[in-house]
Amino acid sequence: MRVQYFEELKNLNVQMQEMGALCEQAITHTENSLIHGNCEEAKLVRGIHESILQNEKNIEALCLRLLLQQQPVAGDLRQISAALKMITDMKRIGEVASDTADIILYTTRFHRMKDIEELAGKAVMMVHQSVDAYVKPDLATAESVIQYDDIVDSLFLKVKVDLVEAIQKNPQCAEDYLDLLMIAKYFEKIGDHAVNISKWVVYSITGEIKIADE
Repeated sequence: MRVQYFEELKNLNVQMQEMGALCEQAITHTENSLIHGNCEEAKLVRGIHESILQNEKNIEALCLRLLLQQQPVAGDLRQISAALKMITDMKRIGEVASDTADIILYTTRFHRMKDIEELAGKAVMMVHQSVDAYVKPDLATAESVIQYDDIVDSLFLKVKVDLVEAIQKNPQCAEDYLDLLMIAKYFEKIGDHAVNISKWVVYSITGEIKIADE
């Protein structure tokens, strides 16, 4: 019985990695479609989002089975409880990536902004590191993601200021710039979800609960 229990715990880690990888793929395709104006990559995100939703259901079922049948205690209980919380943020990452891809699909003109592209890259990195910190587990990496949020927030504020100035200078492109602002906000929000994931990683390792963002 205990052998099966430990195998299921390993399976939980594998499924969490897979869901995290899907989130990374969704953001990366969205980022690439933004940079290159490639609508085909944006279209891929919807299918990935569906896979993320299915993974969420699978992981939720596995966690509940572990909780009800195996009655884990201490560190294992925190690990499973954290996974249940983390998949909610992963699901939301998929939703945000899908919404961002939809904006890109219906954007007629692309205005490349280096800072938004950088923001997207940082979002991918934060998601990857937050999930990796859970699987290892790695407290230092989780805490570094939480601290990195300030950098992403500052970059988003810079993008917002730049876009306001761009609208003032080129009001005929105001709608395009507003789309870019929404895209930037979505990438910043993905960073917030990565921070939430990392906070649950900290809980799974230390038992310390940090208040998660909505």
